[in-house]
Amino acid sequence: MSVEVVQYDDSKRTVWNEFVRNAKNGHFMFDRDYMEYHSDRFSDYSLMFVDGKKRVLAVLPANVKEDVLYSHQGLTFGGLVISKKTSSTQVLEVFQSLIDYAVSSEFLSSIIYKRIPDFYTLYPAQEDLYALFRINAELIRRDLSSVVELSAGYSYSKGRKWSVNKAKKVTSLSVHESEDFSKFWGLLSQVLDSQHQTKPTHSIDEIHLLKSKFPEKIRCFTATMDGEVLAGAVIYETQNVAHTQYLANSDEGKDLGALDLVIDHLLKNVYQEKRFFDFGISTTDDGHCLNAGLLAQKEGFGARACVHDFYEIVVR
Repeated sequence: MSVEVVQYDDSKRTVWNEFVRNAKNGHFMFDRDYMEYHSDRFSDYSLMFVDGKKRVLAVLPANVKEDVLYSHQGLTFGGLVISKKTSSTQVLEVFQSLIDYAVSSEFLSSIIYKRIPDFYTLYPAQEDLYALFRINAELIRRDLSSVVELSAGYSYSKGRKWSVNKAKKVTSLSVHESEDFSKFWGLLSQVLDSQHQTKPTHSIDEIHLLKSKFPEKIRCFTATMDGEVLAGAVIYETQNVAHTQYLANSDEGKDLGALDLVIDHLLKNVYQEKRFFDFGISTTDDGHCLNAGLLAQKEGFGARACVHDFYEIVVR
């Protein structure tokens, strides 16, 4: 069976989005309405793989920078998106067609492929992992994520229990969902600037835009006291996973245990029916540096390790 590689353009938007919605490892971040909010920053080079009957077998959210094809750099992850119907043999053919396509381009020298973490999939989806082995792709980065498997039961450490109970005793401190992200964004921006000299990946206008497009997928929860936001979280929600896209805690919030109260509320009251609660990574320097303090806080809520892998495929 031959696999044809088709570069995405806007005429394929409906087909792309429908495929992503029905994929066994899809995510709303792969929807074109999400991907294109920062189209001015990335040169999109997303690809679609179709069989001889023009049926879509897989899609690859991607961008190109200089002579490298990347799993889209504007997304946390984004490897090959496939359906339940796509077989392992077909995925092998997809990867070979991807290599052939890159070679024929005459300008691409390599492909950086970042896998979709396995806990995001609705059905087993490691076909790409086997294909990467077969084509001798090199593992170049491994980040460590911390995930609570809510459906399997979990427990807090003594320290986290103490902090949550301390916060609950502050009667004027409460946790609510907020439709207006502005106050939280002020806190988030301040914390990131003071601690890391960085800014949120999304501007407040961008997150409001994305919220308007995916109102049930992007949610904000804050701990407030006397009208002031002391801590909060922005959650990206999929069918099985609630992911902490942003977390922030003020100095006063740290003293009161405000962020721990937010997380406790999310785990026990909001997302108790989800399968996984994903705190995200605790690594930097392409996975070589582990923030042990940050990791301990996440593991204090019962989270345990899942890796997020990046591979390089050299094509010339």
